[in-house]
Amino acid sequence: MKLVYLRLAPLVFAAAMLAGCSTVPVTGRSQFNFISQDQELQLGLTSFNELKKEVPVSKDPAVNALLQKVGKKIAAVASPDMPNAQWEFVVFESKEANAFCLPGGKVGVYTGILPITKDEAGLATVIGHEVAHAVARHGGERMTQAMALQAGGQIAGALTSSAAPITQQAVSLVYGLGSQLGYVLPHSRKQESEADRIGLTYMARAGYDPNAAISFWERFSAQSGNAGGPWFLRTHPVDAVRIADLKKWLPEAMQEYHGKGTGARSSDIIGR
Repeated sequence: MKLVYLRLAPLVFAAAMLAGCSTVPVTGRSQFNFISQDQELQLGLTSFNELKKEVPVSKDPAVNALLQKVGKKIAAVASPDMPNAQWEFVVFESKEANAFCLPGGKVGVYTGILPITKDEAGLATVIGHEVAHAVARHGGERMTQAMALQAGGQIAGALTSSAAPITQQAVSLVYGLGSQLGYVLPHSRKQESEADRIGLTYMARAGYDPNAAISFWERFSAQSGNAGGPWFLRTHPVDAVRIADLKKWLPEAMQEYHGKGTGARSSDIIGR
């Protein structure tokens, strides 16, 4: 039975690869994703509705108006890459300097990050990055990744089922650490980097100067002190790497920016 399972596993995996392959907009990266867009939309909607019940939503009219303004501009240029998105932009009251995007286009911004975004273009940097996660379908890709790693763990377990318990434990430990350090965390950093690149393109297409992204990450780095532990244990690239990559992609983004004009004013200060 074990032999049949191991022989079939590569065939099943190959079939799944063909069925789940797609291409990420802007970067052109080939992506492996089992989760359908309809499933992503439903998961994002359910989770976002729950979050709005648990975390206070900001009632500041100026902040909310600015988020809707920036969100609509970024969503307008991203929608051709994700026509079935259900965009929603909400400001949550939290001291955490962070933002997030759930599958399907549900974007949350914590008030704690607003002093760092500073102005409209800074906020566009954050929104562009989060919208990019949705368009690139990183959420579904991570769920697919988790299912694949679980299947790999089951195969490893089948291979060592007749071995001594200590051997089984060692294999399980090595597999878990190896997959985390060798695949999960590096892939997470690659997704974050990809969202940076796509987000830079989107903010430029929406009329925001891409140079503002570099300024934002310089402010963010100064604020956070580049905390987060060793680079190989991080889910995100270190700030210095992000800034260097943004500078590398800047000429391409500036072409988009000049092609779309300068319809946004980075002088619109948040809370002014």
